[in-house]
Amino acid sequence: MIVGSLMLATTLLFMASALHTGTSRPIDPEAIGGYSAGCLKNGVALPLTGPGYQVIRSKRLRYYGHPDLIHYLTTLANQTRMAGMPDLYIADLAMAHGGPFSSGHRSHQTGLDADIWFRMANQPISKWEQDAPREWALIDEPSYRVLPGRFGPQQLELLRLAASKPEVARIFINPVLKGEVCKRAADEPWVAKLRPWVGHFSHFHVRLRCPAGSPDCQPQAPIPPGNGCGAELASWLKDKPQLPKVSMAYSKPRLPARCGS
Repeated sequence: MIVGSLMLATTLLFMASALHTGTSRPIDPEAIGGYSAGCLKNGVALPLTGPGYQVIRSKRLRYYGHPDLIHYLTTLANQTRMAGMPDLYIADLAMAHGGPFSSGHRSHQTGLDADIWFRMANQPISKWEQDAPREWALIDEPSYRVLPGRFGPQQLELLRLAASKPEVARIFINPVLKGEVCKRAADEPWVAKLRPWVGHFSHFHVRLRCPAGSPDCQPQAPIPPGNGCGAELASWLKDKPQLPKVSMAYSKPRLPARCGS
């Protein structure tokens, strides 16, 4: 019943935001190109608040996504709410038409990526904090260790719920946090989807598979076999990986031809 209501709500959001043809039929949404070089056709805006979640930094206008992503987020938020968790903080998705951001991520271009904070909201967020929320890092950067009391059963359950859905291709997470998950749930099948990556001290990054009806969406290579808790994780933890320095001469990626029309 709840899932059906969420699907109906997502459909209505899509119909309200999509362009229409002369027959009043919504133009189908599409994710076009790759996650780091693509665009979004007829995406949907995630409402800034909803059951179990609140959008942060909305002034950036990065709260659009393919309807599959909007449905995924609203369903996940309802599940965490039913599990007794506070509201999720949803950060960057994509811009209205996708494409590269002017700053920050190089991905998030096709409406299939979303950042979710580990910090949760015990009360409605104020306008001031909505624009400039206080981050809640789980890791002490100098020592590269989890801060005491920051990663517990609630964070583990959030990751389980987020990664267990079949539409999820992978979730980018800090290598230290991947290690914590491996200590507690290495035998769970969803753990393989947690991919270690630099940064991500206070959030994780969900990436969905290419959706049906998006023939020009370029999927990422499949994740390697196994749970990723062995030699692969050890290679990340051997040194403290740092975000690469971005050149000031960084140029926008070459987008598919369809992104210009």
